[in-house]
Amino acid sequence: MAKDIPVSQKYYDPEIECMPRPELEALQLQRLKDMVAYAYENTVYYRRAFDEAGVAPSDIETLDDIAKFPFIDKKTERETQHVGSFFGEMCSVPEEEVIFMATSSGSTGVPTVSPFTQEDFDLWQDTEARLFWQAGMRPNDRYVHALNFALYVGGPDVIGAQRLGALAIWVGAVPSDRLLFVLKQYQPTVIWTSPSYAWHLGEVAKEKGYDPRTDFNIHTIIVAGEAGGSIPSTRESIENLWGAKVVDFYGLSDIYGACAAACEVHDGLHIVEDQILVETVDPTTGEVLAPGETGELVYTTLMKKARPMIRFRTGDIGYVSTDTCECGRTLARIHVTGRKDEMFIVSAVNVFPTDIEFVVRGLEGLTGEYSIRVYEKDFTCKYEVSVERALGSDEPYDEVAKRTMAAIKAHVGVRPQKVIVYDAGKLGTSSEHKASRFIDERSCQ
Repeated sequence: MAKDIPVSQKYYDPEIECMPRPELEALQLQRLKDMVAYAYENTVYYRRAFDEAGVAPSDIETLDDIAKFPFIDKKTERETQHVGSFFGEMCSVPEEEVIFMATSSGSTGVPTVSPFTQEDFDLWQDTEARLFWQAGMRPNDRYVHALNFALYVGGPDVIGAQRLGALAIWVGAVPSDRLLFVLKQYQPTVIWTSPSYAWHLGEVAKEKGYDPRTDFNIHTIIVAGEAGGSIPSTRESIENLWGAKVVDFYGLSDIYGACAAACEVHDGLHIVEDQILVETVDPTTGEVLAPGETGELVYTTLMKKARPMIRFRTGDIGYVSTDTCECGRTLARIHVTGRKDEMFIVSAVNVFPTDIEFVVRGLEGLTGEYSIRVYEKDFTCKYEVSVERALGSDEPYDEVAKRTMAAIKAHVGVRPQKVIVYDAGKLGTSSEHKASRFIDERSCQ
């Protein structure tokens, strides 16, 4: 049921979103104690792992004490699922209490299954309503959910829009022509898709004779699944194309759909700290880092019952800000700068695909499409970048390559071995949904 909130109210749940940090951390500590005890008492895996590590729930006296406990990761999930029961050793409830399951894409191995009890599911959708409100959605909006519904954890997030009171249009992953028909026929005001597809859809709309800024009624585009929504040059390109604001969301199948979102300040993504404890650790040593230091983001669920996640290493590289945001929210902000498995080192410089995207999306005369190939030569890591010159451009290919290479060198610190230039639409990275732009040909990483 939708909450009875005045449309003009800035915060969906001001008590949580603006809670003073001492109170928030006290709430987190109590929930952490309860969750660690619950996990130990109700899951085969955590009882074994904690016993082997020589730790017990009673060791949690402060939030910092979570560092005493062992990590888990995707490998842990894969090795324990379907062991002893359908959902495996990390599940804390009988299968009869699970009412929904999602899976990961399986892009880094066997798909991992994420179970939800009814209580988990309801809490999840209440959270989605909060994040939608933060993005600017209101009960008088028409919302198009253009995400895949097939086992994808982001699919059910549409229910959060309904709880907020918006008109939800369950479109799903459909061909561009069909989605453009929906946008034209029903004039929705908010849509959620990926950054690459938001760009691709706008370009297709122009090819079909539409002006995305005037022929549709979109005022907000929510994006997720890729880093582009938090890269200023990418966000601004999409905003200029559609005449709409772009709001970045972040989620992961291991916990639930969106669990962090940008506000109007666009300085990181506010994570739902009332439900998730965030750490940043050194990707190699696992040492806990201070707020503001860049490392691997680690999450501990504080309320999810079907499968608690205690110190889950996400593989996402970034940092955390805990100061009060200009928007007034006290909830910490995560700043995701890349993926651990996509980072590469060239001449002692750490390079992320997001670094390249920042440059390519901000350069005049390019379409914004790109791909990166990383390879080994003479026992060292090299990379090359492919781009497209803008539609109708007659700028010589070598000139496009030269200025692109110079811009990348200036921003990243190390230049690519080569910049390959294609005509508009010929690179083949534009995607109906999530674009694959990173090609890793290294034999060892």
